Amino acid sequence: MTKKTFFGAMAVVTAVALTGTALVASNMGFKLNYTLNQAGAGGSATGVRTLALPDNRQTGMVDAKNLMDDIGSASTTSISRYLIGSDVLQPYTGRKTQPSTPFNIAAGEGLVVKMLTTTNYIVVGSDDPALVYQMKASGTGGSATGVNLYAYNYHQTATDAKLLMDDIGSANTTSISRYLVGSDVLQPYTGRKTQPSTPFALTPGEAYFVKMLTTVNYTPSHY
Repeated sequence: MTKKTFFGAMAVVTAVALTGTALVASNMGFKLNYTLNQAGAGGSATGVRTLALPDNRQTGMVDAKNLMDDIGSASTTSISRYLIGSDVLQPYTGRKTQPSTPFNIAAGEGLVVKMLTTTNYIVVGSDDPALVYQMKASGTGGSATGVNLYAYNYHQTATDAKLLMDDIGSANTTSISRYLVGSDVLQPYTGRKTQPSTPFALTPGEAYFVKMLTTVNYTPSHY
């Protein structure tokens, strides 16, 4: 995904700052404690970052409004999902002056959140090891460029970008990118000798932009 394409999306809406502080896990589920930072706090430039919710979320966590209420509507500017057909973000603001319908939250799809004030947020739920995600290439399932915003699983064995690329299938994956909160740009990992880059560590709670060369039905490897 190019920097130009991503900023076309960011022109529609900007979104989340997260810093993980604690993960309590079990075979059944987990509780993750995050500090979601506003602009200027914790190294965040604009209060924007990606967010990965678990496959099985807490009761009542169905749509963007539920998530905004759970984080704190007074502290949250917007929650957005990535539209693969146009490579832009669809925002939900919850504001009467900017009416928008809350979209449903789908398992495996990452979100983008923008914070107005710094908030400690507790994420709870569990992953479904049998769930299959379709990682879509350009021209498949309405995808324009093959970019998917993937909600990284909490119990996934892939711990860095290379391992995630290998798990999806390196021959099928063009790049995996993370969002850098300090500069509002994407840092890609390609795994290609012609474009050397160091694989970055993956963090539970973050979503990653995965650009596919071919469509893959993906079941993450779990521990």
